[in-house]
Amino acid sequence: MAETGTVAVDTGGGGAAATEGRQPRSVRVVLMALMIAMLLAMLDNMIVGTAMPTIVGDLGGLEHLSWVVTAYTLATAASTPIWGKVGDMYGRKGAFLTSIVIFLIGSGLSGMAQDMNQLIAFRAIQGLGAGGLMVGVMAIIGDLIPPRERGKYQGMMAGVMALAMIGGPLVGGAITDNWGWRWSFYINLPLGLVALAMVTAVLHLPKKRAKGKIDYLGAALLTVGITSIVLVTTWGGSQYAWGSAVIMELAAIGVAALVGFLFVQTKAAEPILPLHIFRSRNFTVMSLIGFITGFVMFGAVLFLPLYQQTVQGANATNSGLLLLPMLLSMMVVSLVAGRVTTNTGKYKVFPLVGSVLMVVGLFLLAQMDTETTRLTSGLYMAVLGAGMGCLMQITMLVAQNSVEMKDMGVASSSTTLFRTLGSSFGVAIMGALFNNRVQDVMAERAGAMGGKVAEHSTQLTADGLAKLPDVVRDAYLHAVSAGTHSAFLLGSVIAVLALIAAVFVKEVPLRGAGPAAKEASAAAEAAGPADAQPVDMAKAGAATADAAVNGAATADAKPAEGVAAGDAAADGRTVSETV
Repeated sequence: MAETGTVAVDTGGGGAAATEGRQPRSVRVVLMALMIAMLLAMLDNMIVGTAMPTIVGDLGGLEHLSWVVTAYTLATAASTPIWGKVGDMYGRKGAFLTSIVIFLIGSGLSGMAQDMNQLIAFRAIQGLGAGGLMVGVMAIIGDLIPPRERGKYQGMMAGVMALAMIGGPLVGGAITDNWGWRWSFYINLPLGLVALAMVTAVLHLPKKRAKGKIDYLGAALLTVGITSIVLVTTWGGSQYAWGSAVIMELAAIGVAALVGFLFVQTKAAEPILPLHIFRSRNFTVMSLIGFITGFVMFGAVLFLPLYQQTVQGANATNSGLLLLPMLLSMMVVSLVAGRVTTNTGKYKVFPLVGSVLMVVGLFLLAQMDTETTRLTSGLYMAVLGAGMGCLMQITMLVAQNSVEMKDMGVASSSTTLFRTLGSSFGVAIMGALFNNRVQDVMAERAGAMGGKVAEHSTQLTADGLAKLPDVVRDAYLHAVSAGTHSAFLLGSVIAVLALIAAVFVKEVPLRGAGPAAKEASAAAEAAGPADAQPVDMAKAGAATADAAVNGAATADAKPAEGVAAGDAAADGRTVSETV
C-alpha cells in the first residue's frame, strides 16, 4: 500500500469511550443500508426461482433453464475473491457502490430480456455485482465495528437470511402472479437505489492508493478454477455422468488452474488471496467450518421442503414457511451467541457447541420416515438451526479477527467463497446420493414404472403424486424418505469434521476489547506466529467507527493526528489502513 494514513477522530466531545457502549446513529443508518444490500443478494435467487416456470412459458428455451441459475452462481463465486482484494487495495466504499450499481444494471437488463440467451447473459452481469454485495457488507462491518462489539449485530444478519429464505418464495409468487415475472428483477431496483443513496450519503471512508496492480493472472486462474469446480458439482450426476469425459476434463482443468493459482500467489506483488493469512490457525479452521456449514445448510434447504411436501403433504405454495423452525432457531441462537460474545469476549464455545448440535440435528433428520409428524420434524430442524446459529456469523467474526486490517476484504471474501463452494458441493453430493437412493427404492418397490417416476422425482407435484397408482405412490413416499435419510446421514458424517476442526480453535482476544485484551493478545502473539492476532485498532475501534460514518476520516491525515495512530505507535507498528 502506498497509503499509511490514519483516521482523524472526531467524537463530538464524547471521546472513544462514549461510543463503546452504544453505536452512534450514523453507524446504525449505515448498517441498515448494508442489511438492505445483503437482503438483495440473498433474496434474488429465492424470488427468481419461484418465477422460473412463468419465465420459461414466456421466453421458451426450457433446455437452457438451469443456466439462468448457474450463470448467476458462477459469476458470484468467481468474482467474490476479486471484490475483496479490490476493496482492500482501492477502498471499500467505492468497490461496494460499484457492486451495487452492477447488480442493479444486471437486474434491469434481466427484466428486459427478450429471450433465454439474453436472460442468461444478464444474470451473469447480475451475479458479478452480487459477488461484491456480501463481501462488501462483511468487510465494511469489519471496518466500522470492532470484533468485540460485532456480536451484537449477528442476530440482525441471521434475521435477514431468515427473511430472505421465508419471504423469497412468497414475494416471488405474489409478484409473478400480480405484476408479471419481469418485476421479480425490477423489484431489486428501488431497494438497491435506497441502499445506494444511504451508503453514499452517510458512509465516508478514505480512498486508497495501491502501489501494485491487481494480480490479473491470478484472478484469471482463480476464475477458471472456481468455474470448473462449480460446473463439475452442478452437472455431475445430472446432465452428465460423474465418470463422463466432460466432467473429467472439467475436473482436470479446475485442479490445474487452482494449482497454477497457488503458484502465482507466491510470486505476485498484490496476490488476490495472500497465502500468509492461512498461517493463522483460527482463519484456516474457520474457513473449513464455513465450508462444512455451507455444505450442510444448503443441502438441508434443498431436501427438507421436498420431504415435507412429498411425504408429509405440505403445501408447496408456502414452501418458505416449511423451514421456519430451523430459521427461527438459527436467528435466536445467533442473537444470543452474539450478545454473549460481546459481553464476555469468549467465542470458542460456540464452534464446539454449534458443531455438536449440527451433527445431532442432522442425525435426527436422518431418522425421519413416512410416519414422522410435522411436530417431530420441526423439533429436529430446530436442533439443526441452533447449531448453524452458533456457527454462521461466528466463523466470519473470528476469521476477520485473525487477519490484519489491511486484509479484511480478503478475509471476508475468502470466508464467503469457502461457504459458497461448500454449498455447491453439498447440493451436488447430497443430491446425487438422494437421487440414487430414490431410484433404487422405486425400482425395488414398483419395478419399471417406479424407475420412470424416479427420473422425474424432483419435479413431481402434489397433484401429480395424487394421480399415481397406489402402489407407485406408496413406493415413491418410501423412496423419498430413504433418499432423505441417506442425504442427512452423509451430512451428519461431514459435520463431524467441523466438530474436529472446532477443537483446534484458539481463543484469541477480540479486537476492541480494551487494554486487558490487548495485553492478552500481545501474549498470544508472543506464543507463536501461527496464531498471532493484530490489535492495531483495539482502543480506537469504536471511535473510528464514529469518525468514519460522520466524515471525520481523512485520507491525508498524518500518523500523529489520530487516536488510531497513537495506539499503533504504542504497539510498535504503523497503521496501514484506515476505517
